[in-house]
Amino acid sequence: MKTLKTCLSNKNILSLLDVNSNEILSILKLAEELKKEIKRKNKWSSQVLEGKVLGMLFLKPSTRTRVSFEVGMYQMGGNAVYMDSSNMQLARGESIEDTARTLSIYLNCIVARVYDHSDLKKLTVASIPVINGLSDTFHPCQILADLMTVKEHKKKLKGTKIAWIGDGNNVCNDLLIGCAKTGVNVKVACPKGYEPPKWIVSIAKHEGETTGSQVHISDDPFFAVHDAEVVMTDTSVSIGKDEEKEVRKKIFVPRYQVNSQLMKHARKDAFFMHCLPATRGQEVTSDVIDGNQSVVWEEAENRLHVQKALLYMLIFKRSA
Repeated sequence: MKTLKTCLSNKNILSLLDVNSNEILSILKLAEELKKEIKRKNKWSSQVLEGKVLGMLFLKPSTRTRVSFEVGMYQMGGNAVYMDSSNMQLARGESIEDTARTLSIYLNCIVARVYDHSDLKKLTVASIPVINGLSDTFHPCQILADLMTVKEHKKKLKGTKIAWIGDGNNVCNDLLIGCAKTGVNVKVACPKGYEPPKWIVSIAKHEGETTGSQVHISDDPFFAVHDAEVVMTDTSVSIGKDEEKEVRKKIFVPRYQVNSQLMKHARKDAFFMHCLPATRGQEVTSDVIDGNQSVVWEEAENRLHVQKALLYMLIFKRSA
């Protein structure tokens, strides 16, 4: 299988800035193969990570990220060790760097879910690969799964039109980078003051000059969804922003809520995506997320497959 020869150029995946366009497509291709083989009896990947151990350092709560990484390691013959910072020496003042060096002795890879992206950068002193399981700035695993979901439904990425409605947050940041690198057109609609960082928008537009991706930032959700093939959103109150909950609710609801009225302005065959967990009645209404245009559960499933592809490329191919 041609895909099996692929090894990522960077040891660490902290955002989609760490992978080039061809590598993103290779990850997605391998993820598609891994998804297909779930239904097969002969699984080439079933033991490729035998004897390998993934360390999962989680400072934030998680459902999909934790379970999909643990299941992914199990399905490929490896093991995962879950680490809650409150039960580690980090809680007693050990530095992140010293923790990373220690974990390098025992593990083959680290996936970390942190509040501050700078903590991920400190972890990269480790001699083993580090994967971002979510930080306040980026969420690469989510966007790889999203791109895989789009590719499955549209049969292509390049030229597809995506609308992002809501907060210009970590998911939005990696969406901009991922779309720009794969030729996807993306329109982002955020309230003023909640736009994605200018430096990320600048990088995305620069990448788009090569791939043909068109990147637009607006405060008008109807402009964003016009002619869109995919409509995406996320909670407007990310982990760590709870103190802003009431303020954000007034700003985002109902203008930046994905509801049936807004979906009517997208293409008739447009589908809806959400990285989950969803706050029903706020960023999305139940009739949309539960409706026939929603693919959120396929999107959630694809987290497993893209993460298995990442683990294979970062652990198996580097040690082979």
